[in-house]
Amino acid sequence: MDRAFRRVPIWAWLTAIVVGSAVFRAVLGRGIVAPFIMVDEVIWSEVARGLADAGEPLLRDQPDPGYSVVYPLLISPVYALFESLPDAYAGVKALNAVVMSLAAVPAFFLARRVVKDGLALLGALLAVALPSLAYTGTVMTENLFYPLFLVVALVLVLVLERPTARRVVLLFVLLGLAFATRVQAVALLPAVLLAPFVLAIFERRGLRSTVSRFRWLFTITAGLGVAALGVLLVTGRSPQELLGAYSPVDEAGYEIGEVLQYLWWHVAELSLYVLVIPLAATIVLVGRARSLDGRLQAFLAATISLTVCIVPVVAAFASRFSDRIEERNLFYVAPLLCIALLAWVERGAPRPRVLALAAVVVPTLLVVAIPFDRFLTTSAITDTLMLLPLWSLQDRIGEGWIAPAALALGVGLAAAFLFVPRRFAIALPLIVLGLWVLAIRPIWWGTHGFERFSRGALFQGIRTAERDWVDRALPSGAEAAFLWTGRTDRLTVNQNEFFSRGVGPVYYLSAPTPGGLPESRVTVHPRTGRVTLPDGRPVSDGYLLADSAFEPEGEPIARDKGWGITLWRVNPPLVYAVRVDGLYPSDTWSGKRVTYVRRRCVSGRLSVVLSSDPGLFLEPQGITARTNGRVVGGVRLQPEGRAVLTVPVAPTPGTSECRVVYTVTPTAVPAEITGGQNPDPRELGAHFNRFVYRPGT
Repeated sequence: MDRAFRRVPIWAWLTAIVVGSAVFRAVLGRGIVAPFIMVDEVIWSEVARGLADAGEPLLRDQPDPGYSVVYPLLISPVYALFESLPDAYAGVKALNAVVMSLAAVPAFFLARRVVKDGLALLGALLAVALPSLAYTGTVMTENLFYPLFLVVALVLVLVLERPTARRVVLLFVLLGLAFATRVQAVALLPAVLLAPFVLAIFERRGLRSTVSRFRWLFTITAGLGVAALGVLLVTGRSPQELLGAYSPVDEAGYEIGEVLQYLWWHVAELSLYVLVIPLAATIVLVGRARSLDGRLQAFLAATISLTVCIVPVVAAFASRFSDRIEERNLFYVAPLLCIALLAWVERGAPRPRVLALAAVVVPTLLVVAIPFDRFLTTSAITDTLMLLPLWSLQDRIGEGWIAPAALALGVGLAAAFLFVPRRFAIALPLIVLGLWVLAIRPIWWGTHGFERFSRGALFQGIRTAERDWVDRALPSGAEAAFLWTGRTDRLTVNQNEFFSRGVGPVYYLSAPTPGGLPESRVTVHPRTGRVTLPDGRPVSDGYLLADSAFEPEGEPIARDKGWGITLWRVNPPLVYAVRVDGLYPSDTWSGKRVTYVRRRCVSGRLSVVLSSDPGLFLEPQGITARTNGRVVGGVRLQPEGRAVLTVPVAPTPGTSECRVVYTVTPTAVPAEITGGQNPDPRELGAHFNRFVYRPGT
């Protein structure tokens, strides 16, 4: 068996790992039906479409405000190849699977510098078995940055081994490429400058000797720094502008106590992510670094420097901007720790008594330092994948048992590290590999997994059979603006623009959609209903998407009935045909009275879909409709049910307006009904979910 293994060329095994991973991830990615990391996936797809269609990075047809362009450049040919955006989405996921699986190649060559070929192949396999390869199912920069990060790490190790000018130049080219892929790469530069000094400690080399040996690295760094400063002075730009759209990260105020707390949590989650054993092995090797061979010293110096520079940056960002553990920005260092584990195994799995005990106890205790009650939330689905298996376990055993279960996992892994016989030490990386494979199920298919979350995100945005229903309804080459009233989920905008090329500019009435994408506020004239832009110009789009709260003068040509999103053909300038008073802003809840007014109205019938809330109302409510001063209809609304109230409408004498006034009895104030559990002070009547007007019936 061993002979048969050896007869197969190493390149064939490595190719098989890459191809097998790519195929496996591509098949899994087919189950992801829609983007769900918002608004990131919309941003990268929009910029890629701009590059494919116009040859420049655009975001909602506006100039890109400074997002990284390398990943959009990579996927832009897919958007040029496929006219259908659902097909392009499938193509991007397949491309992601290939690109991220290529991480096995630099991982192999990194491992090969410190272990033999067989273990190096295992290192390559571990690199593509990481839970975070689930991001191949998303339109995210992680897919490119991960293999690129490992290439940077490989070249950094080469520079530490022999710091020639050519290697240093190559390293800086790769750093520039990494920064253009993901701004987070700014943390790699201090790691590159720190690594020679960490290596000097391992080698017992003096400061002057270290500076002399790495003179090319420090000279080129200084030269690039002076050049960058000169460019900033000439152009009058600030250093923060180099971060582009992420400049607020540098401008924000950070509290040291909070940053340290998040740093502790991120180190703890990293220990959980790598399942204790690789981190423990790395600590042992670092503790014995001065007795190790030169190549392993260089590798450990790079690993330590990259880790200690990346983790604090990620923690500081999380403390200010996300309030979650950002494993998504941290997992890149995991293969380095796994390679250190393989090097530890090949060198006889040394376990100096005190050092080994400390090396395994600290990572084990870190695992239970994670406040699971705080971070086992929906944010984990997008950012902290290794918490998802524990979340699924919590659903079975209860919240109170999850910390003991995590401790039991850590103790079991620690025991394996300490007591597995040296001749069977190869079992330890296989344990890590096996547990990562088991984690695939809850991450992809679990109750809180990617597939279910993507289907939920699609349901929140589109409820038609075809995701590109807007493109299918629009004439060829036509474009429809989207007017967001705030009454529907923001994903009705994001999902439709992601899957239909025909969705154009986005307007809003009261507040923009979350995410800071380019949008324009519009104003409706209270008397004429004319819709105008901030500069007073009328909205002149020929097609419009809007929910049922905004009905323009025009002809409906398609509708997502689930959300009530309608595609209208309108005659510019845009006029709001309907005004509804009495609903709370960006909500379907009414007060005691709701008034529906339709401009330029002819006789017809008006239906409204109503619902209540059994948490507020125990008895049925009465909704009465009046028009022109007389009662024209009514309905009894059950607390847990829905009802449709349809009434005849006709213009008020002497006008062209139809007016219906609805009265809801009784109403309720949540703050009073719930005894303060719900602090909402509003007087609530009923949900007026959708109005439907039919003329001439």
